[in-house]
Amino acid sequence: MTIDGFAAPPALVEHARRFQAEGAVPAVPRVAATVLLLRPAGDGFEVYMIRRVAAMTFGGMYAFPGGGVDRSDSEAHLGWAGPDPAAWGERLGLDPAAAQAVVCAAAREVFEEAGVLLAGPDPDTVVGDVSGDDWEAARQDLVGRRAGFADLLAGKGLTLRSDLLLPWSRWITPEFEPRRFDTYFFVALLPEGQRTRDVSGEADHTLWLRPADALARELTMLPPTMVTLAEVAAAGDLAGVARDAAERDPGTPILPYIEGLDGAEPRFLLR
Repeated sequence: MTIDGFAAPPALVEHARRFQAEGAVPAVPRVAATVLLLRPAGDGFEVYMIRRVAAMTFGGMYAFPGGGVDRSDSEAHLGWAGPDPAAWGERLGLDPAAAQAVVCAAAREVFEEAGVLLAGPDPDTVVGDVSGDDWEAARQDLVGRRAGFADLLAGKGLTLRSDLLLPWSRWITPEFEPRRFDTYFFVALLPEGQRTRDVSGEADHTLWLRPADALARELTMLPPTMVTLAEVAAAGDLAGVARDAAERDPGTPILPYIEGLDGAEPRFLLR
């Protein structure tokens, strides 16, 4: 990762060349949300990462817990703490209903994929350990779409703590990819008393590590993951992350593209 962009993985270069040669029409991106879970570590912090299973879209890549917005996220009627959907809409550049759906999807996905629940019995507290059998059964029902996120929270007497999510950025998958996502990135502190669990069938490896270490180890990652890790690492500490989040523009999309497809060393650039 340099000022000249990113080295483009060969498989993605082939996708891009095929797309260009065929004059294909870009797929419509699906709205999605992803969450950087952070926890203190010495004088700094660590981030939770998962590696997508090979059979999935972007398989083999390290990423953060997240996924697409479901219809249930926009239709949910649930207890809500923190900024209301209208305030979230102003922050994300969306109408209130769409903003609610994105925030709900972020909280739902981090519970589905990491076993972490950003909710509490009232607007000022967060639920503790959610790793018991009853919680796991509820999580499985959510993953299997046998229950909605609002139903889960209501059944447990909980309120969604939207204030625990800090908006960070928005990325759209390059036009040449057959499956595209319009993804809103959030950061969140791991709630006290909770722990991440390797519960996602979509991941084959999980780990906590410092953002700078993730970059130094050269894990296989796509540009949004790499850039976001570098950004939070530059914040220095958790207080710095919170300060930076408050000043960022999380609504204007970033779109990676590949330049130099006809050359020997195509590069990812951002616009």
